[in-house]
Amino acid sequence: MYCLITGASLGIGRELAIKMASLGYNLYLTYYSNLELINKLKIEIENKYKVKCKIKKCDLSLEEDIKELFQDIDSLDVLVNNAATYEDNLIEDISKSQFMKVLEVNVVGTFLVSKYALGKLSENGVIVNMASTDGIDTYSRYNTTYAVSKASIIQLTKSLAITLDKKVIAIAPNWVDTESTKMVDKNYLESELKRIGQEKLIEVERVVDVIIDSINNQDIKSGDVIKIYE
Repeated sequence: MYCLITGASLGIGRELAIKMASLGYNLYLTYYSNLELINKLKIEIENKYKVKCKIKKCDLSLEEDIKELFQDIDSLDVLVNNAATYEDNLIEDISKSQFMKVLEVNVVGTFLVSKYALGKLSENGVIVNMASTDGIDTYSRYNTTYAVSKASIIQLTKSLAITLDKKVIAIAPNWVDTESTKMVDKNYLESELKRIGQEKLIEVERVVDVIIDSINNQDIKSGDVIKIYE
C-alpha cells in the first residue's frame, strides 16, 4: 500500500505519516523548507515501521515541481492533500501577490496534485483534501485569503467527486493544536476561540483518527465534507 502526503514535515501531515506507516503504508512525503525535520521523520518511520519512505521537496505553486514529484511515484492507494499556506491580514492590507500565493498553493496546488495522481491511483484509491471550517462558518475579517482557499477546496472536492470514479473527501477542522497555531498571538487566539464557541484546541491525533476513519468508513461517500468541531 502506498500513500502520498503533501506538507508532511510538521503538524497534521507529520502525525498522519507516522500513523499511516504504523498501518503498513509505504510513504511519499513532500516538504517545502524543513529538510532537517522531514529527514528525521523519514529515519524514524523506516526504522520503527520497516516501510519505505521517500521524501521530495515540492513547491505546490509550481506545476513543474508537481510533475517531477510524480515521476518517482508508480502507484498510490491514498493521496492526502495536506500542504497549505496563509497570509492573515485585513483585506485592505493584502496584496494581489499575497492573495494569489495562497490560492496557488492551497487550491491550484491541490487541484494539480490530484490531477497528476489520477493515473497512479489504484482502483479503490482515495483522495483526502484538508479543508477547514474557516471555509464554512468560522472565517474572520483577518483570514480572507485562507478562508476563500478552504471554501474552494471544499467545492473542488465536490467537483472531483462527481467527475472521478474515486472516493474524494474533505476534512474540515476548526483550530487545531499545531505548530502554526502556537505561533498565533495568544490574546488573539483566545478571542477567536471564544468568538466561534470553540472550548479548546483540537488535538492533532484526533484529526488524524478522523482522516483514517474517513478513508476506511464505507458510510462516508465521495464528496462528503467531514467537519471537526471542538
